[in-house]
Amino acid sequence: MKNAEKTKRLAFMAMFLAIEAVLVFTPLGFIPIPPLNPTLMHIPVIIAGITLGKKAGAQMGFVFGLCSFLNATFRPGLTSFIFTPFYSIGGVSGNWTSLVIAFVPRILLGFMAGWTYETLTDKNCNKHISVIISALVGAMTNTILVMGGIYVFFGQPYAQAIGISFDALVGAIMTVVTTNGLFEAVIGSVVSVAVCKALEPFVRKFQKTKKKEAVNVKETLNENIA
Repeated sequence: MKNAEKTKRLAFMAMFLAIEAVLVFTPLGFIPIPPLNPTLMHIPVIIAGITLGKKAGAQMGFVFGLCSFLNATFRPGLTSFIFTPFYSIGGVSGNWTSLVIAFVPRILLGFMAGWTYETLTDKNCNKHISVIISALVGAMTNTILVMGGIYVFFGQPYAQAIGISFDALVGAIMTVVTTNGLFEAVIGSVVSVAVCKALEPFVRKFQKTKKKEAVNVKETLNENIA
């Protein structure tokens, strides 16, 4: 990859990182629409995965997870034990599985968004449709894995923290997935289409560079084999 393309890639990653930090550590990351509590924090991760590739998406997802971990550690709330092992409330403490919930879904969020987009565009799917589907896949991957991790690792204490019985927890989780989760996925899709369209000139040039490099590597390997 040429130095100019590397510089552009780093510049976009830095921009996505800055936006992600602002969304996580300020109220700007939340959309005040009672009774829902949707967030915008997943959007920079999705856009990074789509525009820069699944590896960059996974890296941005790691940053998202790190920010969540730091936020839960230093600005704790009733359910912060879910995302950090360094916080406890009412005898309930986080543990190593808190790190799993904080990081794994977010890393897969960016990876799946990037992988889905690459797969669809390789099959010559319409770019806007590819962005929409990729954003939906990434956002729902994050929501389902986070809520699933909460149920598996912290079901009883989480139910207690939000003031419901454990028997009602499955219904509460399904409600989050089908309301907050779907709303976040739709918002993520709309914003991603708009942003990716604005970034399309850079993305097109960057993708052409990557494809050219892949062809050169393949030709070199064939020459060595021959």
